[in-house]
This record gives sequence, C-alpha cells and structure tokens, in this order.
Amino acid sequence: TLTAPAPFADETSCQCQAPHEKLTIAQARLGTPVDRPVRVYADGIFDLFHSGHARALMQAKTLFPNSYLLVGVCSDDLTHKFKGFTVMNETERYEALRHCRYVDEVIRDAPWTLTPEFLEKHKIDFVAHDDIPYSSAGSDDVYKHIKEAGMFVPTQRTEGISTSDIITRIVRDYDVYARRNLQRGYTAKELNVSFINEKKYRFQNQVDKMKEKVKNVEEKSKEFVYKVEEKSHDLIQKWEEKSREFIGNFLELFGPDGAWKQMFQERSGRMLQAFSPRQSPNSSPTRGRSPSRSPSPPWVFNKASPPSSPKAASASLSSMSEGDEDEK
Repeated sequence: TLTAPAPFADETSCQCQAPHEKLTIAQARLGTPVDRPVRVYADGIFDLFHSGHARALMQAKTLFPNSYLLVGVCSDDLTHKFKGFTVMNETERYEALRHCRYVDEVIRDAPWTLTPEFLEKHKIDFVAHDDIPYSSAGSDDVYKHIKEAGMFVPTQRTEGISTSDIITRIVRDYDVYARRNLQRGYTAKELNVSFINEKKYRFQNQVDKMKEKVKNVEEKSKEFVYKVEEKSHDLIQKWEEKSREFIGNFLELFGPDGAWKQMFQERSGRMLQAFSPRQSPNSSPTRGRSPSRSPSPPWVFNKASPPSSPKAASASLSSMSEGDEDEK
C-alpha cells in the first residue's frame, strides 16, 4: 500500500546496486534479472496533470513483469523555450507526478533531449513514449536515436483528453470562468479583467441568480401541483370505493330483496292479523241466525209514499180502526 509520494531522484541514491547490464526487450518480457527490476523512463511536461497522463504512465509501468518507473519532468525554462508557457509552474508539476500511483521516482529538471550520459547516470533500460514522431529543438523526432538503439517502447495515447484540449475549453468559456471566479471573491485585477467587463460579469451573475430563483420556484410549483394531483387522485379513488360500498349496503338493506322489505312484510302481516282476526267457524250457533227486526208499529207512516188524497187518508184511518177492533 502506498503511504508516501514518490521520491525525487536527486534526494535518493539509485536502488540498482548490481552492475548495469544492457537488456533487450525480449529478455525484459521473458523475465527480469533476479537482482533488479527493469528501469523504464518516461518524460514530459505534464501540465494540468490529467487522466491521459496517468494512463500513459500506467502503460509504462506495466510494460514488463517487474519494472521501476522513473519520470522526468522538464523545468519551466526549457518548457517555455521549446514549447510555450504553462498553466502550472514546475514545482506544481513535480508534485503532481509524485502523487501518481504508478510513479516510483521523479527526476526534476529533466533534459529536453536524452543523452547517453543521462541514460547511464540513471541506469535506464528503456524509454516509454507514444510512437508519434515528436519534432522539437530542430529535430524531426527527439526520440529517433533512442529508437535506433532499441531502447524505445511505445505507449498508446488517450483520445479525447490532453492539456491543449483543457486550455481550449478554458479559452472558449473564458467569460463563464471569469464570472465564476468573480463570484467566488477574486478581484478583477487578479483575473486581469477590465472595469467595464467586471461590471458586465457581475450584472450577468445577478441575472443568472434571478433565473435560478425563477427556475426553483417553477420546479417547486410543479412538485406542488404533482402532489395535489396525486392526493386528489387518491381521494377520488377512496371516494369511489366508499360510494360503491355505500350503494351496496343501501341495496342490501332497501333493495327488492333487501332486509328492510322482509322486515316490513313481517310487520305488515302482524298488523293485519291484529286488526282483522280470523272468522269464526261455520258451526257456530250464531252463524244461522238472522238479526231480529222489531215490527214497525202500525201508526208509523211511510214517509216515502204519503196519501195522495183525503179519501185515501180516511180509508186508511178506517182500516186502522178496524184492525184495532179485531185485536180487541
């Protein structure tokens, strides 16, 4: 487990104590000598250290079964002279390499072109770099003599990531990064921003804040409406379930064959039985008798047929008198 950064070459002695015998690539791939690992060297600027750098160093570290990776980093003077200005200074670039897990040793102020003296000093067996010819310092390929000596081992570049690509993004989105750093407390002087641009960036920051607030309000409103719709859906569903349950209970109680109808029929039958009891049997002694009617007295006149004449009245009176005599 790595617990410390890689050491600097000028602060430690070389770990290879045995005489340095030259190895071929075939020998290194078959197996390393018992007394030492294969010493692989990789160099570069390593400005804005990124995953493409790390992957190249990983390939250099795993070229052979047992290897010791030395990484040379060029100084600011050499870099500015042959390549251009860097974002990170040499101290920052040295420290970035020391904390890469694949690096065993860092060589500060590495030469731009590798010399036999440099290779012998650090007992380097092979040099790892991508196979694209690197033209610089008046040479079509600074690794040409390394390739001719059979000490060059190629690695693969990682597409889509490079220091130049990162710088291009920063230049393209300069206004965005300038506004961000102004908002974080950097001064216009530190950012080399004019007074007018400073005011413009700050105004744009205020506009962006307002847009963000409006966006947050819209999102909260949408969330609230969604919750209301969800709750209303649940309420409607529960209401439908309760209404179906209520209708079912109502029909069960008051429907055509419901319990209420049966109970009503039973009570109606009891009331009818109470008001009109059953008739007496035909053998009852009172059944054959007709109601007695008292004879009307002979002097009761029929009001519906009064005597039509005085003669008739006198005749009726004479008949009544005769009848009375007969009864006597």
